[in-house]
Amino acid sequence: MKIDIGIDFAAAAADGPAPAPLLDIQDFTLRRGKNAFLDRVNIALAPGRTLGLLGESGAGKSTLAMALIGLLQAPAVQMEGSIRFDGQELVNLPEKAFQKMRGSRIGLIFQDASSSLDPCFTIGSQVCEPLRRHLKLSRAQAVERAVELLGSVGIPDARARLSAFPHQLSGGMQQRVMISIALACNPELLIADEPTSALDVTIQAQIMELILTRVRALGSSAIFVLHDLALASQVCDDIAVMYAGQIVETGPARAVLGNPLHPYTVGLRRCVVELDSQRLQPLPGTVPAAADMPAGCRFATRCAHAQPRCMTQRPPLTTLRGRSLACWEIEHIIDQPSQGVSA
Repeated sequence: MKIDIGIDFAAAAADGPAPAPLLDIQDFTLRRGKNAFLDRVNIALAPGRTLGLLGESGAGKSTLAMALIGLLQAPAVQMEGSIRFDGQELVNLPEKAFQKMRGSRIGLIFQDASSSLDPCFTIGSQVCEPLRRHLKLSRAQAVERAVELLGSVGIPDARARLSAFPHQLSGGMQQRVMISIALACNPELLIADEPTSALDVTIQAQIMELILTRVRALGSSAIFVLHDLALASQVCDDIAVMYAGQIVETGPARAVLGNPLHPYTVGLRRCVVELDSQRLQPLPGTVPAAADMPAGCRFATRCAHAQPRCMTQRPPLTTLRGRSLACWEIEHIIDQPSQGVSA
């Protein structure tokens, strides 16, 4: 699957001084009872940039996405640390404030449009709802805008589709409707949680290219929750690798995916099947249960380089070779020529 919209945004964004982050996550921890499902997460996302959240199932990617948009709140979970969106603190933000922000300034595309769209309401009513609520458009204005939105995401005969119900559309068309709803109010931040995982592989590239083109046209930032490293390399400017609720490596996509340094990122990279691959090297072991996490690096139980302190002391995120890494042994590891993976 190849996505190419003709502009190297990652290179273009590298010029000039770094702008203030649109989204700034500092030491964010999310707990259910005694278990921390997100453990002191630190991520910064600049305006106009796209960030890929990568990791195995259970890494905490979707949990973080739900917290960002206010779908996980107390008392169901307990949160510590800070999430600042355009300077506004989101941790423990009241639900009424989130309702004003959700759909207007922050958009969300769920994994499966068929279960996210309401089967009892027409496509038109679901696209028009955020337009009327957040933009205060009249009914007639909202209908015309909905037709424009559906047309912009490649839905043919858009006006006629307004009266259709979700089950009358294909999976690809449903996902296009979800994209139009998420981007209806020109949000500053789009969160796309595995937006193509429920789609046929033949249209996945079309949908990802559509999302990326619309995000770029709006000048918005985006977070893509993904497990596909090849896809992430094509659509993301930056990468944050998560393991069991911890950030282990962040940096530009070309650096992190082209030459990963953290043992976990290297392991993910070696799981990718490529045309010139001689063999597949799956990661050994499994993610520990939430109640059995090591006190230090959570990857220590599966890491070939782990030392005693890795089990008891949390390694800090440190800057090395243009990225941030959380590993006590990283300077020793990168001296081993077989550890890095070339692009």
